[in-house]
Formats: sequence, structure tokens, C-alpha cells
Amino acid sequence: MAIPGGPRPGNAPPNDNPSSLADGMQNLQINRPTTPPASVANSGNPRPPPPFGQRSPPFHSSAPLSSPFPGATSMTHPGPPLPGALPRSSAPPGGPSLATLPPQLASNRPHDLPPPGTRPPPPFGSRPQLSGSLPYAVNSSGMRPGATFSSSGKVAPPGSHPGPSHTPFGSSPLISGSVLPPSSASGPVSNGAPTSGSGAFQARPRFPSAGSSLPSPRQVGPTPPPPFFARAPPTAPTSRPFLGSPPTGPMPPAAPVPPQGVPPLSGSLPFAPPPQGASPPSGSPYGPQAWPLQPSQVAPPPPISGSAQPPRMFGMPLPPPNQAMATISPATSHTGASISGPPKIDPNQIPRPIPSSSVILHETRQGTQANPPPPATSDYIVKDTGNCSPRYMRCTINQIPCTGDLLTTSGMQLVLMVQPLALPHPSEEPIQIVDLGESGPVRCSRCKGYINPFMKFIDQGKRFICNLCGFTDETPRDYQCNLGPDGRRRDADERPELCRGTVEFVATKEYMVRDPMPAVFFFLIDVSMNAIQTGATAAACSAISQVISDLPDGPRTLVGVATFDSTIHFYNLKRALQQPLMLIVPDVQEVYTPLQTDVIVQLSECRQHLELLLENIPSMFEHNRTADSAFGAAVKASFLAMKSTGGKLLVFQSVLPSVGIGALSAREAEGRTNISAGEKEAHKLLQPADKTLKTMAVELAEYQVCVDIFITTQAYVDVASISVIPKTTGGKVYYYYPFSALSEPAKLYNDLRWNVTRPQGFEAVMRVRCSQGIQVQEYSGNFCKRIPTDVDLPAIDCDKTIMVTLKHDDKLPDGSECAFQCALLYTTVYGQRRIRVTTLSLPCTSMLSNLFRSADLDTQFTCFLKQAATEIPSNPISQVREQVTNLCINVLHSYRKFCATVSSAGQLILPEALKLLPLYTLALVKSPGFRTDARIDDRSYWISYVSSISTPLAIPLVYPRMMAIHDLKDMDESLVPHSIPLSSEHVSDDGIYLLENGEDCLIYIGSSVHPDVMRQLFGISSVNEIQPQFVLQQYDNPLSKKLNDVVNEIRRQRCSYLRLKLCKKGDSSGTLFFSYMIEDKTHNSFSYVEFLVHIHRQIQSKMP
Repeated sequence: MAIPGGPRPGNAPPNDNPSSLADGMQNLQINRPTTPPASVANSGNPRPPPPFGQRSPPFHSSAPLSSPFPGATSMTHPGPPLPGALPRSSAPPGGPSLATLPPQLASNRPHDLPPPGTRPPPPFGSRPQLSGSLPYAVNSSGMRPGATFSSSGKVAPPGSHPGPSHTPFGSSPLISGSVLPPSSASGPVSNGAPTSGSGAFQARPRFPSAGSSLPSPRQVGPTPPPPFFARAPPTAPTSRPFLGSPPTGPMPPAAPVPPQGVPPLSGSLPFAPPPQGASPPSGSPYGPQAWPLQPSQVAPPPPISGSAQPPRMFGMPLPPPNQAMATISPATSHTGASISGPPKIDPNQIPRPIPSSSVILHETRQGTQANPPPPATSDYIVKDTGNCSPRYMRCTINQIPCTGDLLTTSGMQLVLMVQPLALPHPSEEPIQIVDLGESGPVRCSRCKGYINPFMKFIDQGKRFICNLCGFTDETPRDYQCNLGPDGRRRDADERPELCRGTVEFVATKEYMVRDPMPAVFFFLIDVSMNAIQTGATAAACSAISQVISDLPDGPRTLVGVATFDSTIHFYNLKRALQQPLMLIVPDVQEVYTPLQTDVIVQLSECRQHLELLLENIPSMFEHNRTADSAFGAAVKASFLAMKSTGGKLLVFQSVLPSVGIGALSAREAEGRTNISAGEKEAHKLLQPADKTLKTMAVELAEYQVCVDIFITTQAYVDVASISVIPKTTGGKVYYYYPFSALSEPAKLYNDLRWNVTRPQGFEAVMRVRCSQGIQVQEYSGNFCKRIPTDVDLPAIDCDKTIMVTLKHDDKLPDGSECAFQCALLYTTVYGQRRIRVTTLSLPCTSMLSNLFRSADLDTQFTCFLKQAATEIPSNPISQVREQVTNLCINVLHSYRKFCATVSSAGQLILPEALKLLPLYTLALVKSPGFRTDARIDDRSYWISYVSSISTPLAIPLVYPRMMAIHDLKDMDESLVPHSIPLSSEHVSDDGIYLLENGEDCLIYIGSSVHPDVMRQLFGISSVNEIQPQFVLQQYDNPLSKKLNDVVNEIRRQRCSYLRLKLCKKGDSSGTLFFSYMIEDKTHNSFSYVEFLVHIHRQIQSKMP
């Protein structure tokens, strides 16, 4: 049985420069005028260096070991690197001839690319650490008193002070945590997920620019206090260390909530935003009072010296739990029965994500205690002090319940989100590589857990106790070391495996069942009539011809190409031939591979032939009139060619597979009929048509072949059936619908380039081990599992996330710690076998309030999202919608029943850490996967995309970011405008709005926008001139330049080449845009306010 653990894909040689990725971020190209200057087009600029410092490994290993990915330290988020780096010349050698491409592709590269020779500013650097800590008051139950808003919509919390709110989101009356003003500071350049409120994405760029000076806390713009919102008077403040350790100091007495009609208690807002133009004092990162103190108010105590907690977002766990209370009572008749009518809630006073531009410095442990991680979508820099970075492994609850009953009572789930190869922040230390020679890493002889900082050495270091199973083992003689006075080994701080939560071991021969496999990239291209006529074939050939130079150098890199329509065409690329030789396989039922050894050859030997072939394929099939597609047979034949080595199979598919193995029928028409008939069995169209492709996929995975499918189509292709292959083999579906030869090639090229250049590895095996009392119940994601304990991954990359569901099998001791260890064994693209070991140790608790205090909103919601995507194909959509809503209700009901302070029945009480859970739950049930009016393929793609989505991208997917872009010239120095709520009330007819979710970018143009503004931004003077396909260009005016800067910055933040689409009122594009207005009421779903009322009623019905 293979033992999990191993290096990460794409590892560069050990002595590579860890920061070299800073010079290689050219995967994502930026908008530019369609026609480059002649001097640029023919400049012949050299190709940029390969990303991640990829080059052949040295023959010796005497150089000091550093990060396995020289480039891995420069990014924090899955997706293509920064846009705007050095592009190739406009017509690289070997690209398809201009005559073979559609007019829009004549330049053999995406149109909207940056001019050669330009680079974006390096995205590195960090903000200064803030000083000072913040006081807060807590009540007798250990929770801070919350705000209350009454049935009239007025809020009457303790110590409140009325005042208007001008913040873009409005402060939530449910919120009793710190209030953060929207930042207008110009932020760092970002190549990762933006910061935002509780996992949302109204955020600043992720990383500061290396070339810029580090900004100090700047003056914060005007943010008057939210109406009627305040805290109880602080008493005996508790100090909280900067990096999130538990609070110390006395706990203040309770501050009771006043009954309605009683004047509020005196108090003030310790965390209030500063007044307009006010500069925060040096002692407090949050600034002074937002309004003058009234005679009945007392000033908050001065900040306690020491490290300050950086501005956080909602959802970030706080040491003491607190709660928000809102009176959400519907109108009632004189008999007391509820009557219909709008709930009396001010929509501006409900919880919404609050943006933050601050960089959080996170130490994973402080002393002997684990620090709760910052939100997954926030901007943070991790210092590994024993626990792994939360980028690699996060838990839904950061304190582990001692019993399964306690977990069940909470209504929450115990789940790990594991992203073992996630890209770190560029300012973080690289992961250390440990080579212990032929003996390999030290392991527990009982559970096979790997040595980690939580294994305790005894008997002068001669024995150690496993923190996972409790077994006492003998320390290998050559690994022994004396213990210091504190009981730790004297060399603990010198050995990464004894002081770091994540390390990478060099694997020995016992971890290999065969020699490490080479890096094989096989391209399979659809040349059917539809693919040729739409330009999909030409776009694929153009993209491949540009990325072959980015493949790893050296003799271990092998490539192959095949094309297919109703037959399969292989190509002999041997250098000895004068030109590539086509070999046709006509049998699509019993397929075979001719001349296997000549079909896949070393890249260094066939580069010229490969470029010539890719240039000629579109013209070779220019007059092809074969409409059928033998997709399944082509995949099978390509697999036979790769069977002896394994590798990556990249398929470009344009039409429904209609002949040969795995042929499919057009089920979409049947789906429409079923949906109109009342959804009876309609969900079955989201399941694979049969088991043929699944059976084939299991065989592919067994021989370490990973399949990625690029679907470039204008019609139904049955994504539900096709996606089984990438899901089982550790790959991904890329979906371009409707494909346009004008706008899609740029995204296709960038997606393909990131696919082959990102940190990745092959033939991987992963296993998660837990402390006694907890065991793994289930793994979910894109992989193949042949035995219950291991996950088999033909390929693994920095974008893939595995969800690990846990369960109790015994009681955990209160006050102890529970450890989780993920071990990943894999082969780098350079043929090195590695074991990446990631360890997380969290405290155990028997108090329910501790579970809510330490809940991780982002991870909890990602769990909801993935479970919903799993259920949608097998259950009626109404049932899944109810299940998701009940998950939210059960959590909030448990908190209301067991943890909340005594309050009236009319109050909806939310735990601080999960304050935004109702909003995100509503967004989920309104997302494309739940829409029965959406295309079957669109829903199937959404399900496929969610199955491996990372935690930082989950919330943006269902709760997008919207911003106004019609007044960019009035914007401050920030690169991206502030976000506005997802409500049509905030969309005016004379405005232009941009909405993005990490995948797509919609630009809505109101019907009354001034023609001059439209002309400056888009080159049109009326909304009637909007074309279905759109390529953003930069015109010679400041407004256009700012819009291009905004789009490019968003692409940096999302690390994705977002597709752009113009939308207008009155057609399908406008309908698409307004379908993302989560807070609006629709014909079959609640508005946000109504959903809160619904949640409240459901909780009340469960109360005794």
C-alpha cells in the first residue's frame, strides 16, 4: 500500500532561487489595444523566463535546500499569475499561419495582451505591523452584548447613539463586533484573493508592490457611526495578543440589554471608525471615537500596550463569543396571529460583508496554544510556528468538540479543507525540504504518522510518544538528541520537521513502486466541422503553440498530439522525418494506438515538427465536413499511447460526442420537458448518461493519466457525462460557452498556460491521519479512491482542494489537543519523489460556546457549498434547497437555544463568527446550480467547478462583488472602487456597474448613461450598439485607462483571466446581470430581509 506524503508538483531544482517567480509571472495577459504598434509586433523580444524558475535540476544536491517551488512563494491563490508580464512577440515561430486562423486570430495570440517588454510592478511587500491592542466588554456569559433592533426597524442596543450611516454597506444591527470603515487607501498589487468581510471579496489588492514603500496606517475617510449602534461600556478590558492567542486578564461584569423603551446604558464605541479627515492615533489602529462623547457616555479605556489585532472581517473568530440580537417581528393582528406584510426591517441595517485593506500577520501558534486563523479570503501573512499555514489545511471549527454528541448539538460539521500545494504569500518563508538520507523520515511504527512538532520525546530523547495514536517508539540512533530543561530536544528549532507545521521530505526508494514518471503532456484536438468553423480548432492550436516553450525543460518532458472527428489521427513527430506523419485510426469501437513509441516523444527532439504541425492543423481540416465526434474513442486511444508512462491529457472538445466509445445523445430537450412538467426526475440530467466514461476514467487514473477538458462549444455537449473523466483523474473542466473566436482565445490561452506551468506533480497519494478519538469519514473532490484510507491523484496542483469529513469514534480529553496530519506523496515535474507533511493541532473543548466562538465561517460555508453540489444531481432541487437552508437554521437555533443570553422572543440572535451565514446561504440557494431555468450544461459545469474549488474562491462564486464604474475619475487612489450591496436598489439607469465572481465579469450599462461616458469607455454612443461579444480596449482618455486598470487589478486579485460581457436592460444579458442581485426578491425565492424573517420564524418554531 502506498504511503501518503510527498513533494509538490512543479518543484524546481533544490538550489533554485525561491523568489524567481517574481520574475516569471507572465501567464495572465492584460488588455491592450487590439492592434499593437508595428514596432512592437515585430520587435522580436525574447521569450520570458519559464515561470516558477523551472529548469533542469542540477546533478548534485550540495546547494542548500529551499522551497520545492521556486515560484510557489510568490502567489497565494490558485489561478494564473499576475497579468501584464512579458509576452511573446505577436507572432511566435511555430504558431499557426495567419491564413489558417479566423480574422480575429490573425495575430496568433490573444488580442488584448500587454505590449511586449512591459511588466507589472512586483506584487511583493507587506504592510507594517500595527501596535496597540483593543479593549472590549463581555457579559457574564462570556459573550459581548449585541445590538438589538426592534420591530419598527429601530435599533436599541446598550449604549447606543443614533446617527446616520453613509457606509456603502450600512453597518449591521446584528453586528456586535468591531466596525471597520471601508478603506480608501491605495492597496498593494494583488495576485491572490482579495480581502473582504468574512470571506467576501469587497477588498483591496492582496499583496503590496515590492517597489513601493510600505504604507503606514493612513487616514481613514468619513464613516459616521451606524444608526443606534454601540457597545456596552467597557470595563476591565481584556488584552488580546496581536496574533490571535486567547485573551488574558479579568473578565468584566455583564452588561444587561435594556428592555425596549428604556434608555440605553451609557457607553461608547471602543472600535468606532474615525470622523472624516481624522487620523488614527498611534496607539489604536481603529482610530478615535466616531462622534463626540455625550455627557452620559464614558470614554473607552486606553489601548493596552503590546501587539494589536489587525482589522478583521466578520467571521474571524474572536476569543470571547458575542452575539447580535435583532428584533425581526412581522406585523401581527389584534389576535396576535401573524399577518402578511413586509417585515419592518431597514435593509441598510442587516449584516453585510465589510471590506478591509489591512494585511493580517498570523502566527499559527503562540506558546503552547493554537491561534485561530484569519478568514480564508482575507489578506494575511503566515508565520509557521508549529501548526501548518491555514492555506494548506483549515478546519470548520478551531476548537474540537470532545464528543460527537456535542458536535451534533452545535449543528455544525467537523470538516477539513485540505489544499496541500496551495500557493503561499510571497512574504512567507518557503517550505523547507528535509533529506534524512536512506533511512527516510522518522515515523510512528504503529500508525505510520510522520515526525512533527507535537511528538513528545522522553527518556533523554531515546524514545518519543506519537501525538496521533499515543504509541511510544524508539528514536532511531542517528536521530537521537538530548533534551533541554523545557523537555524539548535541543535541536528542535534547527530541524524544520520539529518546529514547522509543513515540511517536505525527500522520499526514499521504499516510497517508489517504479521509477518516477516523466512529465508527459498529450494534446488532443477536436477538428470536427463545428470546431473548425467556429474557430475553436485554430484557437486551441494557437494556444498550444504558445505554451510549448513554457513546458519544463530537459529530456524528461515528453509531448504528443492527436486530432479527432469521427476518426482519430495520431502524428509521428520523430525528428528523422521531414515533416509530421499522420496515422489514422478509423475504428472507434476497438481503438488502438499505432507506433506507440513515435507518438509521444521528447519535446527537445520534436519542437520544430510540433510547431509546424500546430501551424498546419487548421488548414489541413479547413474543408472538413464531418460533424460527428468520437470523443470517448479518442481519449481511449490517447490513453493507450500514455499507458506506459502516465501524464497529462489535455482535450479540446467542441461538440457532443456522437460516435464510438461513450457516444452520447442530446438529453437537453428531454430536460426542458421534464423541468416544465414540474421537475420530475429533471435532476437526473445532471448525472452521467451511463457508466462507460466512468469505467474508462477509473482505468485512466489507475495508470496515472490526468485529463483536463477544454470545452469550446456553442451547443449542448452533456457536461454532466464528460466531466466524469476529469473528476475521477484529478483534472478539471474548462468551459467556454458560447465560444467566440473574438473574445475567448485570450482566456483559453491563459487558462492553458497556467494549467501547464503552475506548481504541480504526478502519481500522488494522499492520506489524512487524526488523533485517537477522531477518524476520517469521507473524502470529497477530484480524485480516484481504490482503498478507503487513501486518495489517488494522477495529478495534483496548487488549485485543487480535498474536503475531508471527520467523525468521532471516542471521547477526547477536555483540555488536550487533537492533531490532524495530511501526507502527500508525489513526483515533481523534474522526477523527484517527495512527501509533503502538513500538521494541524487544535485544542479540545467540552463547552458549546467555545465551538461557536471558534467557528470558521469561510470553511463552514465552503462545506455547505460542496455538499450541495454533491446532492443536486441526485435529488430534486427543492429538496436540496431546503436541506441547505436547514443546515443554516440548525446552527443558529443551537446557538440561540444553548448559548445566547436571555432575550425576548422577537430577537434573532446570531453568533459573531457566523453572522453572515444567512446571507451566504441565501446566495447559495440562488446560485446557478440551483436555478431550474438555467441550461443543463451550465448547471453541470457549476457542479464540476465547485467539486475542487478552494476555500478563498467559494464565497466570491456565490456572492459576487459589484462596483460602480461610471464615476471612476472621481475615485480616490484605490485601484478598485468600493463594493456596493447586491441589490437592484443600488443600480441606477444612469450608471455603469461591474460585477465579478472570480470566473466572469459582467458590465451593466444603464439605459440613461450619458453617451460621452459610453464613448470614452467602450467606443459606443448608445446601449443599442452593444455587441454580444466584447473585448475591452483602452482608448486615449483617462476614464478608459482607469477602467482597464480596474479590470486588470481584479484579474490580479482573482488570479484568473475573467471573461467580460456587456449587459443592458431588456434582453438576456440584463436578466443575467440582475440574477446576481442576491438581496432582491424573485418569483420563487426570498429577498435577504425576508430570508432573515424566515430563518427567525424557523428558529422560533424549534424553541420550547
